Amino acid sequence: MDMRHAIITAGTKGLGKNVTENFLKKGVSVTVTYRTDKNKALELLRDFPEHQESIQLIQADVTKKEDLIRIVTEAYERFGRIDYLVNNAGPYIFERKKLMDYSTEEWDAMVRGNLDAVFHLLKLTVPYMRNQKFGRIINYGFQGAGEASGWIYRSAFAAAKVGLVSLTKTIAYEEAEHGITSNMICPGKILGDWKEATIAEGRSTHDEETPIGRPGTGEDIARTIDFLCHEDSDMITGTIYEVTGGLDVIHRHL
Repeated sequence: MDMRHAIITAGTKGLGKNVTENFLKKGVSVTVTYRTDKNKALELLRDFPEHQESIQLIQADVTKKEDLIRIVTEAYERFGRIDYLVNNAGPYIFERKKLMDYSTEEWDAMVRGNLDAVFHLLKLTVPYMRNQKFGRIINYGFQGAGEASGWIYRSAFAAAKVGLVSLTKTIAYEEAEHGITSNMICPGKILGDWKEATIAEGRSTHDEETPIGRPGTGEDIARTIDFLCHEDSDMITGTIYEVTGGLDVIHRHL
């Protein structure tokens, strides 16, 4: 069998970085996108000199359909297969404001980047996965997304992600016969440098707010994705995995 290939959107920094690195360490070639930070993307090539032939970097904006088409086209043309789709990218508005204070442009960006982008990428990648009789789709949500929780000050983002929950489950049911699984990861509070940190680094710091006593890290997310992407994890599909350390992210500011 040829080397398996992964597409990871926004896979050069933040929560996507550990995911990308884990695939490379497992011998999987990767197509990773970045939006603006080219220098950070090039660090991946410097950090993995022995894997340079297995790494494809593409500048892209997931809110633009033409960019999504280009990502998948270039990935398949270079590597000849698509086994894993990790929809790590997703716009987020950090300013805390209520729905009535959102502009139409902000709402559209949240829906395009967090829901529409996944639809387009599924349309583009699933046919390849069907031909291979194998595929692993990973989407990102938020704590409580599976129960359609309201999230004050995050209305547009939350609405798009709750829609993505249903899409994650639906594609799991529809594509199961083709050996394709679809699952969602819901990170807890993972902020700043912790997004690219290891579990060992997290355990070196005490976090009173998180019940397990340490901050969440990018490695927590990457190792969960690694498990779901395993060939023997085919029984796990249509699930919503919360990786929060027991912290109630949504209601802690109420």
